[in-house]
Amino acid sequence: MAEIIPGVEEVVSFAVDVYEKEFGEAPDVQVFAPGRVNLIGEHTDYNEGFVMPMALPLVTVIVGKVIEGEQTTIVTTNKHADLPHRTTIEMPNKNSLVRIIPRGMPKWANYVKGVIANYLGSLPPAFRAVIHTSVPTGGGLSSSAALEVATYTFLDAITEPNTIMPTDKALACQKAEHDYAGMPCGIMDQFISALGKKDNALLIDCRNLTSTLVPLSEPEMVILVTNSNVKHELTGSEYPTRRKQCQEAALLIKKISLRDANLKDIEYLTSINTDNDIVKRARHVVTEIQRTMDGAEALNERNYRKFGRLMVESHNSLRDDFDVSCPEVDQLVELAMQVEGVLGSRMTGGGFGGCTVTLVQKYAVKNVIDNIKNNYQGKATFYVCQASDGAKILKNP
Repeated sequence: MAEIIPGVEEVVSFAVDVYEKEFGEAPDVQVFAPGRVNLIGEHTDYNEGFVMPMALPLVTVIVGKVIEGEQTTIVTTNKHADLPHRTTIEMPNKNSLVRIIPRGMPKWANYVKGVIANYLGSLPPAFRAVIHTSVPTGGGLSSSAALEVATYTFLDAITEPNTIMPTDKALACQKAEHDYAGMPCGIMDQFISALGKKDNALLIDCRNLTSTLVPLSEPEMVILVTNSNVKHELTGSEYPTRRKQCQEAALLIKKISLRDANLKDIEYLTSINTDNDIVKRARHVVTEIQRTMDGAEALNERNYRKFGRLMVESHNSLRDDFDVSCPEVDQLVELAMQVEGVLGSRMTGGGFGGCTVTLVQKYAVKNVIDNIKNNYQGKATFYVCQASDGAKILKNP
């Protein structure tokens, strides 16, 4: 059956135990931020389009305590993180106008460094902390954004109260990923991790940075996240390539971004003998933006069959036009769609592996899992999920 997702309390308890063993005292502060699954709207965020993710019950927890001095110590329990799993960070000089923290090894710590460097409040004090997560690494469920937003939430808890808007916090975390992880991601992942709400997806306008709650609380419907447990090495190089191709398409049609494009613009690109890959990338983005808006309307109307059809169309477009799927993920979608009670399935996340998201009637969940287990060429992991809350401070002295 599906993995049993530990509750936030269980993840916190484990982190507290590790902290006490590492540092010989109890932590004062506990925070969490969730991973996310994008229901529809893939590779549209950096094209100023629409996306519709939901926050997951899979979370990253940080527990810790303020200490004297200027040296922060952090420990991660993530066995997939590069070594060492315990490291120190020299906090920025309090008299400096610019917070400079050098990037370095281990790589996982750069996410924390980036958030400290881009924190919008007062300079945080030095601290000790343990990071523990239930979000799978490299599964396309945004473990990186969960870490960034959890770090920002932790810094909020240990510094003076401020009135920074949640959208600005998400932007600061996005900048941390750009500057310190070298990944030119859009705003979706950080936004949903910070602003998610239980029983709702979030339709995000990535141009205006506004969002609308979309109800997702039908008791007979389940979101099944299936991890292919494969991650092809193309991800790091192909993501920036796709982004550049989209920018080139927008320039050719003289638009600020593909948010402003339509199907006639795609026809124009074809007529001027534009490179076929650029035409395909643009076509995906234009049609995906429309699918996302239609999907929000379908969920508002509780028209789950229509939403399921849009999910399948989205996957086909990501596979054929955006070229970011892979055989393993295609097979997961195909196997899910063979089962009665499945309304839609698609790849989710950046691509080249990772997870699928499937909208399925509750009674059919076991049948879907069994069909995949019996026929999938790899070893999949399953998570039965409901839309969950965004980041929170759980304990603060």
